Amino acid sequence: MTAISSIGVAWLVMSLLMAALWFVQFKKHNAGIVDVAWSFGTGLSALWFVAWAPGQPGRKLIVAVLAAAWAARLGFALLRRIRGEEEDGRYQMLREKWGDRTQPLMFGFFQIQAFWAVLFALPMLGAASNAAVLGITDWIAIVVFLVALSGESVADLQLAAFRNQESNRGKVCRVGLWQWSRHPNYFFEWIHWFAYVLLALASPLAWLTWAGVAVMLLFLTRVTGIPLTESRSIKSRGDAYRQYQREVSAFFPLPPREDRK
Repeated sequence: MTAISSIGVAWLVMSLLMAALWFVQFKKHNAGIVDVAWSFGTGLSALWFVAWAPGQPGRKLIVAVLAAAWAARLGFALLRRIRGEEEDGRYQMLREKWGDRTQPLMFGFFQIQAFWAVLFALPMLGAASNAAVLGITDWIAIVVFLVALSGESVADLQLAAFRNQESNRGKVCRVGLWQWSRHPNYFFEWIHWFAYVLLALASPLAWLTWAGVAVMLLFLTRVTGIPLTESRSIKSRGDAYRQYQREVSAFFPLPPREDRK
């Protein structure tokens, strides 16, 4: 099977899955399921690519394990969230914006997520296509992955613990990693993608891993990550969040600065 045909199969499967989940969203009035499907779908697409990629077997196994671990952690975390909370504020805002056009536009949105799931599995394809002998950079890649996964998990746990305290309702989380970055979970998510860059150094498709790093940074900071999240936070927390914006770095962890306003 060629790379193009393999990508086509993955895209077809994801499109059908997202069409089915759009119907679930229509019935349950909760579009958060699309995030869960994107996470697991990206992981499954990655495993599909790894299965036929012409890379070194040991490295292919490493890529498969890392991709599966990443997808499982993120997917199950999102699944727990949508089962225990109302629909994410991002999707509530879209429903308000789209009005009577919500369902047809939501179907298109789910199909875009199918495309993105395949798109973000391509860095794993690049890494799994590396036929070079295993070396030090492969082990460094594993360390990078573990640091990123740990950082993201800690950030999520700190935020969850803060939100679970009734006295913090309506307040801005400034504990732990959230003192240094307004979105430490996004930052560590981005760092995770550098693991595939290291795994793909001698791959003819190494450029896919660098593209993955660049596109993920764009999405997190300019498209679906920070802009939508902060718009919702300002709406719910007002001046307190604006002050947080002035004092704490948006993405890269940095010492907080004094608000001189």
